[in-house]
Order: sequence, then structure tokens, then C-alpha cells
Amino acid sequence: MKFKLIYPGWEKLEGQTIFNLPPHGPVVMAAALPDDVEVEFIDENVEQLSTDDYPDFVGISMMLTTQIKRGWAIADEYRKKGIKVIFGGISTMLHAEETMGHADSVFLGEVEGRLDKVFDDFRQNKLQKIYNFINNPPDMSLIGPARRDILKRDYYYHKGFQMVDLFHASRGCIYNCYPCAVRYLGGRGFRPRPMDKVVEELAGIDNNRLFVVDNSLALDTEWEKELFRAMIPLKKKWCSHTIEDKPEVLDLAAQAGAWYVYQAVFDTSDYIKNRIKQYHDFGIGVEGTILLGLDNQTEDDILRLIDFLLEIDLDLAEFTIMAPFPHTKAWDDMKKQGRILHQDWNLYNAGNVVFKPMHMSPERLQELYHYAWDTFYKDEPQTKKMFNLISRVVTKEMEDGTFKPRRRDLIDVSFGKKIDKQPE
Repeated sequence: MKFKLIYPGWEKLEGQTIFNLPPHGPVVMAAALPDDVEVEFIDENVEQLSTDDYPDFVGISMMLTTQIKRGWAIADEYRKKGIKVIFGGISTMLHAEETMGHADSVFLGEVEGRLDKVFDDFRQNKLQKIYNFINNPPDMSLIGPARRDILKRDYYYHKGFQMVDLFHASRGCIYNCYPCAVRYLGGRGFRPRPMDKVVEELAGIDNNRLFVVDNSLALDTEWEKELFRAMIPLKKKWCSHTIEDKPEVLDLAAQAGAWYVYQAVFDTSDYIKNRIKQYHDFGIGVEGTILLGLDNQTEDDILRLIDFLLEIDLDLAEFTIMAPFPHTKAWDDMKKQGRILHQDWNLYNAGNVVFKPMHMSPERLQELYHYAWDTFYKDEPQTKKMFNLISRVVTKEMEDGTFKPRRRDLIDVSFGKKIDKQPE
């Protein structure tokens, strides 16, 4: 059976450095496919998609809300020809009811141990409209190594630098943050993979650079330390979301190859300032993630926060506007309060104001978002700060003998064609 798995493209935010990471959801999904399924994967962000073909079955994997309208359009094209389409992924789960209008089937939840049934149903022409496993997560021991072989590796370079591969060691989260849908998607709990499975997959990833995409690594101290000890011999270089700010944890993280972390900067407290310093004391870079538009933020709060960021020596900063995604507390509250401006899902990209802020107009919040980007990168552009961070990891790789020279035979991702020389 020929199964075509598609990751829809989306419009990138204006002014930000554009690079593409190999998507994680599709390669995890592909690992759970039946053995007799031949999969072709298309990442529309880096290659052109043709819908003129006739695969047996089409799957559309969507992570972001900004992908869903494009995903629906792709599905409509195939279904016009009588080809069945199944949707899965995070944004499918968040927008399941709407997506069902463009699908023969939607899969909700985690795939391990479930896809044999789906494909048996397809072969027998008994495909169900919905496969719902949201509240029934699989045994974590069933999660095998992701199918990174389906990726076209040459597309995932940026100016000659090989981008990170994505990897996860756990699922779920113990928290229930206001704008976050993780509790709905994966349950409010921490579910680690067996450590031997984690090490097996890590050891088999050819790329030395990783993004550990777990919701947080700061959910269980002993597990966290066990993970870092297991990673030390592998000599990977990786970034992740938050790490606990305990010296023994940070020391192990640094030994395990921690390159930089994404750290939420939510106020101007000494706690945040000291946390950034702690990371740096252990040689770990920091990309601040700053969410604008929360109900407790006034204009003055945002302006003070931007000034504060210039004082705390962040390596990078990423500013986003809060988006009230479905199945979050933010969505429920704002829907009741009549503060949702529209449901144009293409604009739910964390760069556009899609709700009425509590303490300012939507237009003013949009202005402050652009002001934040412009101010933080005024003296040193984002490309230069990113180059500094990349140089740091290359230096570490050269010190421990894991550096691989950049490739000269690359792909121009704008046109999907090979280019004769590496980009400058």
C-alpha cells in the first residue's frame, strides 16, 4: 500500500530569520505504521507538493493552527479524486470538528499500537470517521525510534549549517498553564519513556545536534538527572525547554551537551535575572521566550519587560503574542467574555492579535509586539546573535571531536533544486 504523508506549509512571520526544522510528528507517526505500508513524506515547507498523483491513502499531519486551512485545501483536492484522507497531529486535535468536514477520518491522540487497526479498516473499506484516543495514552514502552529515514535530509540546512533533529524523552506535563493546550492533548501528568529506549534512539540519530522537544525537562529531578547521565557518553549537542535551576542538574546538563534552553521570561524579577545567570555560569545559552498580551500586562509592564531583557544578557529572544487556541483556559474565558476577534486560523500564528487585550487596544498590542522585536535586535541583529549561538556549538563539537564539516551539495529550498555551491 502506498501511503502519502503530508505536512502542510504555512506562512512564516515577517522579519524573523527563516529556517526549517525537520518535523517531529510525522516521523513519530511513521514509526507506528504497519510494516507493509510504503510511505512517501512531503514537507510542504521545503518542497513543492503535487496533488496530481494517485496514492492509495493520504495522511495529513498538522502541528500548528496556521497549517489547518492549507491542510483542508490539500485534502479537498485528493478527495475530489476519490482518494481517502486521514488527519492527525496536534492541530487536528484542537480543530477536530471543523477538520472532519474535510476528512474521511481523523485520528485524535497518540498513535503507538493503534495504526494497524486504522489500516485494516481502510483495506476493508470500514474506515471510521473518528479514532479518538485522547484520554487513552499508549504504553510508553511502545514508542520506538522515529522514522527519520522518511526525511529528505538535504532540505534541513540553514546557510550550510545542519539544523537540529527533534527528539522526545517524555510526554505530558504536570502544569496547566493559562494559554497552553498540553493538558487537553496529553493529560496532566508526566510520562517518561523507558530510559533504555531513549538511549537506543539517541544513539541511532546520525545528527549530532538535537532539539529535545519535551514540554519541560523540569518535571522530575531524579529522572532529569538520570536522562543527562545517560546522554553524556553520546556527546550530543542539544537545546530544550526549561531545565531545573539546581546546580547539580545544570552541571549534569552541561556535561550532557546542553547548548541552550528556551526560558520563559514572564516578569522583571531577580529570580529571572538569577536564572539566566545560572544557565550562563554552566556554559548554557538562553533564548528568552516572551509572551505578550496576558491579562496582567499593561503597556507600561510590556515596556519595562523589554528594557529588562536588554539588561539580562539573553543570547536570543523570541516575542510572541498570546493566541487563545481552542481547548485552553484562555479560549474558554475569552469566548465567554466576547473577546475573540475572529477565527481566521491563518492568523493564529503568535504574531497577530486575534483577541481584545484587557488593558490596551488590539492595535496597540500589535505595535508593542513589533517594537519589542525592533528594540531587542537594534544593536545586534537576530542573524548575528544566532550566528554567535551556532559558533558556540561548533566550538564545542570541535573540542570533543564530533564536528562534521558542512556539506557543499545542498538544496535551494525555495525551488527544491540542487545548487552548485554552498550559501554564503
